[in-house]
Amino acid sequence: MSAQAPVKRITVPQIAARKGDTPIVALTAYTAPMAAMVDAHAEVILVGDSLGMVIHGLPSTIGVTLDMMILHGQAVMRGSARAMVVIDMPFGSYEESPQQAFRNASRIMSETGAGAVKLEGGARMADTIAFLTSRGIPVMGHVGLTPQSTLTMGGFRTQGRDQATWPAHVADAQAVEQAGAFSLVVEGVMEPLADQITQAIAIPTIGIGASARCDGQILVLDDMLGLSGRVPRFVQKFGDLGPRAEQAIADYARAVRDRSFPGPDQTYR
Repeated sequence: MSAQAPVKRITVPQIAARKGDTPIVALTAYTAPMAAMVDAHAEVILVGDSLGMVIHGLPSTIGVTLDMMILHGQAVMRGSARAMVVIDMPFGSYEESPQQAFRNASRIMSETGAGAVKLEGGARMADTIAFLTSRGIPVMGHVGLTPQSTLTMGGFRTQGRDQATWPAHVADAQAVEQAGAFSLVVEGVMEPLADQITQAIAIPTIGIGASARCDGQILVLDDMLGLSGRVPRFVQKFGDLGPRAEQAIADYARAVRDRSFPGPDQTYR
């Protein structure tokens, strides 16, 4: 009997080819067990710098380090086998120069085995994206609401409310495409603007708080499962695990205190 063929990971060209086709399913994951659950259902797993808030309790993504991203990226790679894993480049790891970005991106790729990196910014990051892609590092772009720039944006503000700003957002998306990115996250923008961006570029758009007509969608897994507190308006809770987990913890505490746990089935005699 022949051995079962190993599962092959989804590749950058396969994701790029999904433009205008079946929508791309993408979710975040930060740990091996969660990655294993997502792997069978998503084409892309993003190890997002949102892990700073979701896992580490930071107030924003600004304090996330390169070492943190690599550590969680390694865990997600171990937990998954099929989905393409993309890892966020954290704040301060790529903005200084294309050379700095390459050093840190190559470290992410070599130490995790991930399929690509993601970085924020439109036209201002085009030279850096081109520098990376020309040297063999696949890049997923990110425009619209860019969480690493919320200090200059004045918070998590929806982009494109003023239609006069739309051409600049579209130009950002086109600059990212022309620099060689294989896909583009479009976050927190007005729906008509997201549609315009999707039509203006030949690479897939992955929406979050954007439009159902993007070429794919992504959510933070913990938000979608109801494990977070307050979530953005664009999040739909497909599960409500938070209250169930809290109840399970309360039941355990009660059983410990009334000495009903451990019982006969949990002890060795």
